[in-house]
Amino acid sequence: MSTVRTGPVIGLLVQIVLLAVLAETVGLGTAGWVAGLAYGVVLCALLSRGMSRSGAGALSPADRVTLSRAILVGGVTALAADSFGRSAPITLMVVLTSVALALDAVDGYTARRTGTTSELGARFDMEIDSFLVLVLCLHVAAAVGGWVLVIGAMRYLFGAATWMLEWMRGSAPPRYWSKVVAAIQGVVLTVAMADVLPAPLTTVVLVVSVALLVESFGRDVAWLWTTRRLRHAVIHGAPGAMVQPVSSASRSAPGIGAGLTELTPSRTDGLPWSDRPTVAVARRGIARV
Repeated sequence: MSTVRTGPVIGLLVQIVLLAVLAETVGLGTAGWVAGLAYGVVLCALLSRGMSRSGAGALSPADRVTLSRAILVGGVTALAADSFGRSAPITLMVVLTSVALALDAVDGYTARRTGTTSELGARFDMEIDSFLVLVLCLHVAAAVGGWVLVIGAMRYLFGAATWMLEWMRGSAPPRYWSKVVAAIQGVVLTVAMADVLPAPLTTVVLVVSVALLVESFGRDVAWLWTTRRLRHAVIHGAPGAMVQPVSSASRSAPGIGAGLTELTPSRTDGLPWSDRPTVAVARRGIARV
């Protein structure tokens, strides 16, 4: 077995063990087993592929924390799928979800502490967060209404738009507020699942959560639309575009740099935001490609 596949395969085995524990303690029907196993297999395959494409020989310490979160999310997924045909163990689901959300802060801290931040780790973390929110929405929708699925679908609708609209195929500037909004979604949905608030108040909190999410995604879409022509010019080597080559100086101020022929998608895709070439955007600050 190759080193690249060791981590994901171990994760799949642990996922199966967790499902077995759930089956023996709270009970797990056919739907739960199918959903949990399907989740584990897909997670293993996608993580293995991501590691192969990034050239990672093994999971970093932070990735192992994220994988632990992913396994807990698999347990929540199995229990949520089972709840459509039987009473769900809400307390256990809340505990598993709360631990998974708490570990979201641990993997980022671990990555920074160990100097192992990577594009793969960031994407892995983001996809697990997104899927957990989607699962919680599917579970909560039965009680509060199908409109709450907007929260879980937002990330995937945004991803689908990047396939259909070329101008959205870029990276918006990282914003701390976006991370806060993303964290709020999981917390709010967990509270809704726990049913600890009066129904009207739960609805109000969820509506506010949707509004925050729309604002966050809307700001990224607006930025991508505003810089669409300039990013297209830089990537495709159009003459006259203002660009600053990658350097320590370019990260602090924009300017006119070397030839555009050096800047191609293969040279910029996968780079951390701070290492991407900067381009000057009149009256809009700095964009990156």
